[in-house]
Parts: sequence; C-alpha cells; structure tokens
Amino acid sequence: MKYISILGSTGSIGTQTLEVVKSNRNLMVNALAAANNIDLLEMQIREFRPKLACVWEEKKAKELALRVKDLPVSIVSGMDGLIGCATEKNTETVVTAVVGMIGILPTVEAIKAGKDIAIANKETLVTAGHIIMPLVKEYGVKLLPVDSEHSAIFQALNGEDGNVISRIILTASGGPFRGKKRSELENIKVEDALKHPNWSMGRKITVDSSTMVNKGLEVIEAKWLFHIDLDRIQVVIQPQSIIHSAVEFEDGGIIAQMGMPDMKLPIQYALYYPKRRKLSGARLDFFKLGKLTFEEPDLETFKGLKLAYEAADAGGSLPTVYNAANEIAVAKFLNREIKYLDIPDLIEAAVRNHKKVENPSVSEILNIEAETYDFIKLLQKDK
Repeated sequence: MKYISILGSTGSIGTQTLEVVKSNRNLMVNALAAANNIDLLEMQIREFRPKLACVWEEKKAKELALRVKDLPVSIVSGMDGLIGCATEKNTETVVTAVVGMIGILPTVEAIKAGKDIAIANKETLVTAGHIIMPLVKEYGVKLLPVDSEHSAIFQALNGEDGNVISRIILTASGGPFRGKKRSELENIKVEDALKHPNWSMGRKITVDSSTMVNKGLEVIEAKWLFHIDLDRIQVVIQPQSIIHSAVEFEDGGIIAQMGMPDMKLPIQYALYYPKRRKLSGARLDFFKLGKLTFEEPDLETFKGLKLAYEAADAGGSLPTVYNAANEIAVAKFLNREIKYLDIPDLIEAAVRNHKKVENPSVSEILNIEAETYDFIKLLQKDK
C-alpha cells in the first residue's frame, strides 16, 4: 500500500489524482487539502476516508468539521493545516496541486519531513527553485513532475544518466489564439480565453495557456528540474498536443514522449515511478491522427513567453515578480476588471519596475509577491 497526501484536492489535478486512486487499490489517501470548496471536499472525505483534511478558511473548516463529525477525520485550516497535510506522518508522497505561491512552505516542510513530491504547483519552482532543489538533494527525496511537459522530459531522460543533453524541446499547443496577431486580441472576452482546444484545466491555467505565460512558467521550471541553461530550452508549438515534449542529446538523437492529452498518465507515472501500470482511456491512433505539425512561437504577439525568458535569465527575485504579476492580472481579467492584452502589459510593467533581490528567502519571496500585487493595484487605480 502506498500512502499519499493531496494538496489542492478539489482542483483539476487534485480531482484527476483521485480518479487515479480509484483505479488503483494499492493507493491510500491520508490527507486532503482544499481552498474553500467544502461541498466537494466533503464528498472526497466520505469516499476516500483520509485521516486529515484542511480548508484554508477557518470558518469553513469549522462548518466542514460539523458536517463530517460522524467520520474519524481531523479538520484543520490555514497554513498550519496545509503544512500538517504535507507532513502527515504516514504519507510517502505529497501531490502539490495548489495554485499559487501558497504551495512553497508546505513543499519545503514536506521535503524536510522526508516526503517525495509529485509537483504540479508551478509557482514553487518558478519562485523558489534556488531553495527547493538544494533541499531535495539534502534530504534525499524524489521530486517527480506532474505537468505533462515536464513528465514527458522526465520520461525521455529515464535510463539516460551520463548522456549529455543538447536541448530540451518544450512543446505547447499554442492555445485558442494560435496564429492570431496582437491586433486581433484587442477584444478577447473571458469566455474566449477559457476555450482551450485540447486540454481541460482550471480557469487560471487555461488563461495562462492562452497567453503563453503558462509555457513561460514551464521554461523556468524546466531550468530547475533538469539543471539546464535557458538557451538550451526551446519552445515549439505542437498544435495537436500529442508530443508532450522531447529531449535532444549531443549525438542528435531525439527522444519524445507521445500520447493522448490526458493528465492522468503523468499523475500516475509520478505516483508509481519508476513502474508503469495499466491506465484505462483512449489510445493514440496514428491513422486517425494523420499528421503532426510544428510552428515557431510568436514572441511579439505572446510576449508573456518572451518576458519569462528575460525574468529567468535575470534570476533572483524577477521570476517571483513575473509570476505574481501574472496571478493578479489573470484574476483581474477573470473578474472582468481589465482587458486581455493588459495581462502581459502589467507583467512587463511589474518586471521593469522591480529592483532585483539576488537570492530571496521564502519570506522575501512572499513579501515581493505582496509588493507586486500592490504595484499593479496602484497602476490600475491611477488609470
């Protein structure tokens, strides 16, 4: 039996992780953590019977505790509760699927507690990779990527220890606005940005995919996960989302991981690594597929990707600013407070305004996040 905790259990990755659990009798859920969706969390508690569950808001945690008082589960709240779920004593692997920099501290504490990390929380490595990667080495735990692209790279590198990587080919679908120019994006509505052509994801990450900021975050993650320089990470548009990413070695050979666009595969691979297990679902049919196509990303129209390379190259606290500015900008767009093209413009303004901190601590990262939020709010107020 393998024991896991899921941080962000009511989100897209969290719910799909629980689908994987249902399909595998030797996975046991010890802890669940969610933001505020206590209706779904209650259903998950009743089905998977964790020992511990966390709700971010204390008031909602108390309400949930009353609802599940017939069950042997402890209900906790806030950051202490989230850390409690991440460090639950019998848990072996923690799936970090929360959205935002809220994931940093629980990940740090889980590593220190000797837990393997199945990481789907981009912000942890984007903003604190310089802290996380040394901890992973110090405590001898596994850091297993759940994002389909990073999982693909991880799979392609399996058995290739000692071989020199020439480049990482990080694929992207291009999102719903692939091929459009900036002038065509002036009047994009929330509903337009949420229509991803291939993947079913949460609202924030779907918008990120449409702006290509999501790919920018993945570039920064890949730098840390695979210890590779930015100039050897190439983003390639692969509209069918069949090649999930690839690795080219110094002899020119390229190993790519392919499959249907289904997040359950990388989730299950992370939970059972290095073993592969049967997974139900659609299979790739090359005859129906017919062809694969590739395009170069348009860095002028989708300048969020270009800004990611710049922030990652500058390093220090700049990736934190990039990420935080995007978070608040996307939230404002989803609330219909700003226009679609304001998202990358606000990111650029925040990055240009910031004075870099070379090696920020966790507390400095969180302070810089708050400062970035304040800067963007002030910009919008002055308009």
